[in-house]
Amino acid sequence: MSGACKDSVTRQVVTDEDAGQRIDNYLFKCLKGVPKSHIYRILRSGEVRVNSKRVEATYRLEAGDMLRIPPVRVSEKQERRLPAFDLPILYEDDFLIALDKPEGVAVHGGSGVSFGVIEQLRASRPQARFMELVHRLDRDTSGVLLLAKKRSALLELHRQIREGKVQKYYFAVVSGKWQNRKQDVRLPLHKHVVESGERRVSVSEEGMPSRTVFSLVEQGERASLVEADLKTGRTHQIRVHLAHLDFPIVGDEKYGDFALNKALAKAGFKRMYLHAARMAFVHPEGQSMTIESPLPDAFHDLIRHMK
Repeated sequence: MSGACKDSVTRQVVTDEDAGQRIDNYLFKCLKGVPKSHIYRILRSGEVRVNSKRVEATYRLEAGDMLRIPPVRVSEKQERRLPAFDLPILYEDDFLIALDKPEGVAVHGGSGVSFGVIEQLRASRPQARFMELVHRLDRDTSGVLLLAKKRSALLELHRQIREGKVQKYYFAVVSGKWQNRKQDVRLPLHKHVVESGERRVSVSEEGMPSRTVFSLVEQGERASLVEADLKTGRTHQIRVHLAHLDFPIVGDEKYGDFALNKALAKAGFKRMYLHAARMAFVHPEGQSMTIESPLPDAFHDLIRHMK
């Protein structure tokens, strides 16, 4: 998938690596910077051909398919360069790359964010044939973020996630004196939209089964450090479970203690104190792997401050 396909008619043979994905998703990556509406138009008009035939946007590519891609125009604004990519790499091989994502950085563009980690990484590695997020982290959460460099790796890791074979551990600083050494929380979570249009998650019998096992790491009178073993992967799961238990994560602007957050922000503690510390899974080639990200100094500083 090179930039040449933007300037002239090109013909490409689908490889085993690209097989199985929808043709619209393939074109989004091949024709970077081209509006999605234009890509759907050239599909509908038949300008894109697969084995000399028209196809729907939902067509799934097969190895050996011959694609005809017409010339397209990209505006200067759409071709603008993204900021330089400079995120710590925890691990990398031919299949995977694990980043140590800082807090405040989105993993992908959208919802008012023009670009994120995935866009930056693709821009910094134009020679990469494939690069996709294996999972997501909230913008304000730091820590281990895993990406796949091969479609086969992405499919294998998604299979492990679906089957509950990927282990994810987080650290969180919560408001209050945590009592139990270990607490197994099983509360169903429901996604909904409030009147303002904001998406939120709440504990509800109508929700999806959700389970988090919390372990006490360090107890304080005003704040405690806990580890969260994520048994299911629902949106905002750790944040909502802790808020429901009346131990909201410090700095959580959606589910937290807003008065406390405001007071701490004045003292210089402005982030959400949730960190993806460890991820364990089976590498696509078969070996067991654990990727770890050290706890940021900001967490230790906050614990000392709260004491």
